[in-house]
Amino acid sequence: MSERIRILLETLDLVDTGARTDEDIFTGTSHPMPLGRVFGGQVMAQAVVSAQRTIAADRHIHSVHGYFVRPGDVELPITFAVDRIHDGRSFSTRRVQAYQHGLPIMSMISSFQDVDPGPSSQHPMPQDLPSPEELPSSDDVLAPFAEHPSARAVIARPFDIRHVEGPVYVPDPSRPRHGKQHVWIKAKDRLPDDDALHRAALAYLSDYAILEPIVRMHGAAWSTPGLKAASLDHAVWWHRRARVDEWLLLELETSSSGGGRGLGHGHVYKADGTHVATIAQEGMVRVPAEEQQD
Repeated sequence: MSERIRILLETLDLVDTGARTDEDIFTGTSHPMPLGRVFGGQVMAQAVVSAQRTIAADRHIHSVHGYFVRPGDVELPITFAVDRIHDGRSFSTRRVQAYQHGLPIMSMISSFQDVDPGPSSQHPMPQDLPSPEELPSSDDVLAPFAEHPSARAVIARPFDIRHVEGPVYVPDPSRPRHGKQHVWIKAKDRLPDDDALHRAALAYLSDYAILEPIVRMHGAAWSTPGLKAASLDHAVWWHRRARVDEWLLLELETSSSGGGRGLGHGHVYKADGTHVATIAQEGMVRVPAEEQQD
């Protein structure tokens, strides 16, 4: 097992404190980040794991809605308090608050459901895209910049990310300004055969590129001086089972930006075209004024 995957699994392996009042309490650690701020996808995935720990094994998470309230500190443990709001005949609902210094850094509500047969339909996967094997990995693209802390952080990710339209790591005046992109992604090593773990890991990876269509639309890049971005709220809907250690396609776009905020959303597909999840996020995206000019 690679070091990157070991850190991912350790991060998602929360400690049950045994506290039982009106809430279930779990604690977790964070993986390193260059600016010392907790990665939003990590805390979302950990909140999913904490909620899953209070649910019967025959119920599976199908949706989460979370708000990022304060930036987290990677040097401090995170406490997750789970409120068992409701357990019905088919659905269960949980509220999770993530804390540091006794203050919430994220608030999430989630829903779980029994396996329920019924009619099925899905959004079609886009066609005629290059396969992931035809595209360079993020590690390859950033290898020339490996001494930079931000580049090292991307290379250290447990997921291989490959951009169909090319990445937005560095400025490129020739890059088309449009609010759509496609990204192939998968874990860099095999993960255990645990559906709950793969669902949590999907929440984790869903925060990587979802704001990039906004950055792309305004002709900026992650390394643009003065660019500031942060997750504000995030939602995931799981439609069908999927493994995150097999290639997934993220079809991403932005429908609106303004006032220092942007909305990104997308569909997640298995390589065979199965629509497995839908994701959405509003983020703070502040682009320097000169980058917004035509």
